Amino acid sequence: MGIINANKELSQTQINCGDSFQVTLSLAAQPDITSNPTDIVLILDRSGSMAGSPLANLKSGAKKFIDIIDEATDSNMDGQIGGGSRIGIVSFSDTATQDTQLITSVADLKAAVNSLNAGGSTNHEDAFTKALELFDMISSNIKVMIMFTDGVTTAGGNPNTVATAAKALGISIYVIGLSGNGGLDEQALRDWASDPDSAFLAITPDDAELEDLFENLARNITKPGATDIVIKDQISSCFKITALSSPTKGQATLLNNNLVQWKISSLGTTGTEGASFTFTVSHEGICTGEVIVNDSITYSDHEGNTVTFPDPSILVDCGTEVIGEDCPDIVSITIDGCEDTIEFDAGDLELESLGQILQLDVTLKNVCPEKRVALAVILNEVDEYDNEYKRGLKTLTIPAHHKSSCQDVIVRCIKFVLPQDLDENTGCSCICNERKLRARLIAHYVDHDFECCATAVTASPSAPSCGCRINKKKLSKELTNR
Repeated sequence: MGIINANKELSQTQINCGDSFQVTLSLAAQPDITSNPTDIVLILDRSGSMAGSPLANLKSGAKKFIDIIDEATDSNMDGQIGGGSRIGIVSFSDTATQDTQLITSVADLKAAVNSLNAGGSTNHEDAFTKALELFDMISSNIKVMIMFTDGVTTAGGNPNTVATAAKALGISIYVIGLSGNGGLDEQALRDWASDPDSAFLAITPDDAELEDLFENLARNITKPGATDIVIKDQISSCFKITALSSPTKGQATLLNNNLVQWKISSLGTTGTEGASFTFTVSHEGICTGEVIVNDSITYSDHEGNTVTFPDPSILVDCGTEVIGEDCPDIVSITIDGCEDTIEFDAGDLELESLGQILQLDVTLKNVCPEKRVALAVILNEVDEYDNEYKRGLKTLTIPAHHKSSCQDVIVRCIKFVLPQDLDENTGCSCICNERKLRARLIAHYVDHDFECCATAVTASPSAPSCGCRINKKKLSKELTNR
């Protein structure tokens, strides 16, 4: 069957600046269906949340899958699945229905798919049970379940019990999830899928992609597994690869900080087989927000399998960013018509200083919400004898952020002018010398919730419980004198 599934997933959906996360690549492959007859059961979700375009796209994808199997098994689309392979249809909502047995008629399979209507809850346990009942366990055919669902289990028992039993009997389970229709229990889908689950699981938020997912699953079935596999993953310059784990199959090599190569000599040539490889990536640079992790990923093998990996992104949170000092005012100039030259008065400009401009950026860690911060920066220049010379002091009030928890705040553009005639690192008047500087930064909260204690005194009409007696007249007089 060639490469049946390819996946790329991230260990996290969000990180802070400079944090690390893991990237996992995975593949699944099966032998050629023409010489290895295969029984396939499509398990299709028809619960209420599938109404409209999701169900329409599911039907298109399932029928495309059937057509590809038809052509692959006997080299033509003659309406009959050949070579001893068969397909069955199970659909489910409140309960599951065996819409067909394991059959070879393309027309009957498509009719069963076309008859599906959306409605009801989601019973995954009954779906797996009805699918398992279709298989003849005495048959030597390869056995495959393809579960499609768009929601969590809302009816029936624990589907993982049946899925685990099916896998123990040698049945491979592929899972396709649609995450845009009320949410998925992704961990449950991983538990159902064969191992490594990343190679047997595909999730999309867009029902328009369902046809492509089903097509990709069936497209390579005419190829005898895969040999001489080479995968190269080039990650974005916003990240760098910091560590490689050992692949479950094959070898991985770090070619540079942004490029990793994974080679597998053979996969799925004698039976259903999966492989995965994980590497660690760290954020670097100034990229923030939603960032796509890889620049490109390429796949090749001896058989010419066509493989498409997902293109995941991760949210990089670098906290609140504050610009310490504004840039100079911009002067706008307009050229009208076809004038070759123009004279423009840009106004008066005072010479600030001769020398260099030093710009500092600093990150204030874990600043609490609704609190301003006073920031002081002291800059000194250091000569060859480690003597320090004052070069400037800047004080800034950093505005409060309004997020729900403490956040890092980046303060950029704290500028100091360094006149050349104050250069203490050389005896000559040369320009562009190396200059050694030392900065000290101090930060404190401006806002606090401190309040003075109340000065009111409440006198009790009775004596205190400790037995002491209070001279009320004297106490009143003392308070009056104050």
